[in-house]
Amino acid sequence: MKLKLIAAALSLSLAACTSSSISQNTQANNIPEFVEPAAAVASNSTNVITLEQIMADPDWFGRAPESWYWGDDSETIFYKQKQLGNPLRDLFATSITAKNNGEKVQLAQHHVVSDTNAVLNRAGTHEVYSFNGNVFVKTLATQAVKQLTFTSSNEHNAMFLTNGDVAYRVGNIFYAHNLTTGQLVELANLQMSDAPQGVQEPSSYLAKEQHKLIDYIALEHRNAKLKQAQKEQLASGNNSISDTNFYFGKDNRVAHASLSPAGDKLVVSIAAAKSSRDSSDIMPNYVTNDGVIASEKVRARVANNRQYQEQLFVLDLKSGAQKALSYETLPSFDSDVLASVKAENYAREGKKYKSEKQARNIHVLQMYNPIKWSSDGKNVALMLEAWDNKTRWLATVDLTESTLVTQHKLHDDAWINWSFNEFGWVNDNQDNNSSLYYLSEESGYSHLYHKGLTGKATQLTSGKFEVSDVTLTKDNKRFIFKANKKHPGIYEVYQVDFAKNMAALTDLGGKNNYSLSPDESKLLIEHSTVTMPPELYVKDLAKSTPAMRITHTVSEQFLAMPWSAPSVVAIPSSNQAEPIYSRVYFPENFDKTTQKNRAVMFTHGAGYLQNAHLGWSGYFREFMFHSMLVQQGYVVIDMDYRASAGYGRDWRTSIYRHMGKVEVEDMRDGVEWLVENANVDEKRVGTYGGSYGGFLTLMSLFTDPDLFASGSAIRLVSDWAYYNHGYTSNILNTPADDAIAYERSSPIYFAEGLTKPLLINAPMVDDNVFFEDTVRLVQRLIELEKQDFETAIYPVEPHGFVQPSSWLDEYRRIYKLFENTL
Repeated sequence: MKLKLIAAALSLSLAACTSSSISQNTQANNIPEFVEPAAAVASNSTNVITLEQIMADPDWFGRAPESWYWGDDSETIFYKQKQLGNPLRDLFATSITAKNNGEKVQLAQHHVVSDTNAVLNRAGTHEVYSFNGNVFVKTLATQAVKQLTFTSSNEHNAMFLTNGDVAYRVGNIFYAHNLTTGQLVELANLQMSDAPQGVQEPSSYLAKEQHKLIDYIALEHRNAKLKQAQKEQLASGNNSISDTNFYFGKDNRVAHASLSPAGDKLVVSIAAAKSSRDSSDIMPNYVTNDGVIASEKVRARVANNRQYQEQLFVLDLKSGAQKALSYETLPSFDSDVLASVKAENYAREGKKYKSEKQARNIHVLQMYNPIKWSSDGKNVALMLEAWDNKTRWLATVDLTESTLVTQHKLHDDAWINWSFNEFGWVNDNQDNNSSLYYLSEESGYSHLYHKGLTGKATQLTSGKFEVSDVTLTKDNKRFIFKANKKHPGIYEVYQVDFAKNMAALTDLGGKNNYSLSPDESKLLIEHSTVTMPPELYVKDLAKSTPAMRITHTVSEQFLAMPWSAPSVVAIPSSNQAEPIYSRVYFPENFDKTTQKNRAVMFTHGAGYLQNAHLGWSGYFREFMFHSMLVQQGYVVIDMDYRASAGYGRDWRTSIYRHMGKVEVEDMRDGVEWLVENANVDEKRVGTYGGSYGGFLTLMSLFTDPDLFASGSAIRLVSDWAYYNHGYTSNILNTPADDAIAYERSSPIYFAEGLTKPLLINAPMVDDNVFFEDTVRLVQRLIELEKQDFETAIYPVEPHGFVQPSSWLDEYRRIYKLFENTL
């Protein structure tokens, strides 16, 4: 196919670029001192993109609105903005009709407007919220604010009870506060200890003899029993004394606790207090304020992590009853879901695995608000998950029988996503009509479902797109949500009703997040495009007029720069049916160069992350770096390889038990597409990436050594057994169960495959991917007598670099690598 036709079909949007001729040094092991391109040195013009500019403190190009939310009047917008030159944030207020960015809210007024976590009473006249550890009540009609507590404790989880009282939590104690009388009542005190046994009768031989022979001992025992009896009589005959203690045993902790709006029940999840950390889970910090090396505690490695479970209880705060909820009513609660995995690993050792049913370790899913009560406090639903990550249950609780009732079970032979687990109540104050909504990936994509407490569920949305951020309107008739329906990389806001009528509420393109106004008449939208950082917009839902922009925080200097707008291309895959969406940056006249182009492939981190979307990227420095490379004639590609977010369940789980295989296949497809469609020399393609991108840089260089001419691995993972449990065990199970998966997914096992120049950039105070990953890999490369690698260390940097000097040093080295090898 002709290059011109392809370029036209892709609707390439190319910024004007300045290319410079750079002399090439093909001696990869004799890299000279780096020299900035002559054009960059000779000119201060904004037409030239330099490393010094793009790696400087990002304040230079703007400080985007953060933590934005609606005011109570549905006319005012609040947002935070970083201060220039320091990490502090200011709170701003602006109107939906304002022509500027609004006014800074004085610190003395923050308690009045910092109500993003507010909960309304049933009448909708008042709201309660916590601010700086104290509880506040606001009268919405007058905006009068009353501070309810004045303590040094951290009061949180503030809510209205159905009787009008305000409830809140301090540690593991729950209180009810009467707004009229000011009376404070302790509802429950969750004790992590064994229940007191009272005065015990002597039981052993020696104790009985002591009581017989020593009058003093017998007298003390009698007096203790008298005091205990008097205390019990006093408590039973005096309403002013109540025992609100509930005991859960020593060495335990409260994992979750949720109070009923009726104030009469509490659902509690209890877990062992013992941490999974091993004493060896430490991180040395060499550059400290006192000059002494600090040994800092860090998270457990997945290889050390123990299995855990939580025990659920329902507490009756009126009667004092404490009843455990059994998981045995959950379907597949005892299935051996890892039988085939264990059998394969056993067989490798010459053993035979015998599968047996056994209760799985189950816990409340780690998510925001995983336990939800109906507004009248008569029903409660919760999201549960198995420790093996393969089953999720949405269950309600039969409060009469104290049993779990499964409303929905989602199983995946790979793993259940940590996203798309939203759920909530519909018509939750109607005894005979209460129902649930929830998200599920059972169709292959995250979609919205509705289900009565009996009967089957109804799927309200469908198609090859993902639904998230669901809001149910107050009239219980519509759901508003975010979805990438019209393109995998474009996120708009939609609505759907129970008749499955779906309509778009925005048509902005790019990437959009939203918040529905309190009166449900408008949307507050955070909108961005590939070349424009996020700004705030307001869309009036009653009008067909476009959304109106209300903030302007991007600097003129940034707007004047000649950024290269990448095209998002659907690259055909040679290994599966779906295309690989990619950002491709084309230099000017890329198809007319007399010499074939050189190219760089950037590989995003996180694994499960989307970067080939049409919004502003969290990799903004990389975006600017790519624009600089384009100015100098490079083609750049940034692929959403398999396992990236945004493309459904099967795309996500394609790496199950073998990370780094299908992704490298996709990277090869990307290189071959560049060769065929962008006039690229297949021998002059380099790659780089950080975190998961660093891991894939290693896997591509080690397992497909002819694919790239060179690569730079940043904050890399070299052995997945050293990474955390929450992420890694989803994909590879655990080393104890599935050593095969870890060995075929970890670059350190394939290091002998390195034949091309490798630059390793490693932060030393990285508590996410430990510096140990780099140290072990370097030692392995030394023992393999490899010479085509260099290591740059950054002593004060965490996983995400902070200091501009470190960013500049890192990218100078990456740029130098490409200049000398491509």
